[in-house]
Amino acid sequence: MTLAERLALAAMYRIDPETGHGLAIKALQLGLTPKSGPVTSVRLQTTLAGLSLPNPIGLAAGFDKNATAIAPLLQSGFGFIEVGAATPKPQSGNDKPRLFRLREDAAAINRFGFNNDGAEAIATRLAQRSDSGIVGLNLGANKTTQDKAADFCKVLERCAPYIDFATVNVSSPNTEKLRDLQGKAALASLLSDVMQTRAALERPLPVFLKIAPDLNPADLEDIAEVATTSGISGIIATNTTLSREGLRSADRDQQGGLSGQPLFERSTRILAQLSRLTKGTVPLIGVGGVSNAEQAYAKIRAGASAVQLYTALVYGGLSLAGQIARDLDGLLQRDGYDSVAQAVGTEQETWL
Repeated sequence: MTLAERLALAAMYRIDPETGHGLAIKALQLGLTPKSGPVTSVRLQTTLAGLSLPNPIGLAAGFDKNATAIAPLLQSGFGFIEVGAATPKPQSGNDKPRLFRLREDAAAINRFGFNNDGAEAIATRLAQRSDSGIVGLNLGANKTTQDKAADFCKVLERCAPYIDFATVNVSSPNTEKLRDLQGKAALASLLSDVMQTRAALERPLPVFLKIAPDLNPADLEDIAEVATTSGISGIIATNTTLSREGLRSADRDQQGGLSGQPLFERSTRILAQLSRLTKGTVPLIGVGGVSNAEQAYAKIRAGASAVQLYTALVYGGLSLAGQIARDLDGLLQRDGYDSVAQAVGTEQETWL
């Protein structure tokens, strides 16, 4: 991290977290952030559900909700990025304050509630992006919609021509009854509708499913079964947690989803269990508590083909993505791997 970046983060900590996040997006738009370009090497290059990635370090959904900083984010070291979540209609989300830094825990709690500009505006921005770089979209449902599955399909249909993958998000804790869609019957029905919409697209694209970390073994078995029979392209494990175990920060009891360092072990165990249940037939993306190359590498060895991060950027700055990718390259070389793919799942058993 450069001195300028360290000073900028220190200034951010003195203001409201959501305001600070808005300033970070503005800094990206103005070209004031690191521009290392996608970090890559022969070892780091990998394939995820048919997508060729320069490296396996991705940006999780939620950072660039409205697809307003795609180009600079792709120049910040990431191998791929995910924008959104987008809902069919614009919505303001939950009342403020709704984002809380937990600095003592290197974590955050949010209860945004899918605040975004809506699929039409986001599709317009996505249509203007260059073809370089892998960009996905997180699909969401409006708070007041009764038929959540229809909302996912509407966003996919509208935005599909301009993205490289889509993620069905049934795991946010901040939209009422959304997590109910992770049940076996509801999930199978939802994914059937989404995959029918995908099949009708002029250019079919990978569709991922994002799940919660607060699932019991039976829930995971059901999700693995539905995933392997539905034809989806992969699973993102995991979203934020409702757990507050071991937290020290003053805002630890705020409502919403917890992300960051406390989520690392929980999300990695879920990842390894899914890897075992799907027998490696469904690509996995590991998310939750990744703040350095060692943690990214641990998720890869637990079964992830790629990883994503977000909260760690609050504490490590935007240069963190490129640093993790470069350090991961060194770890792969140290252990004698010629590629990321060779390391996937090699230490799954240690997390079970």
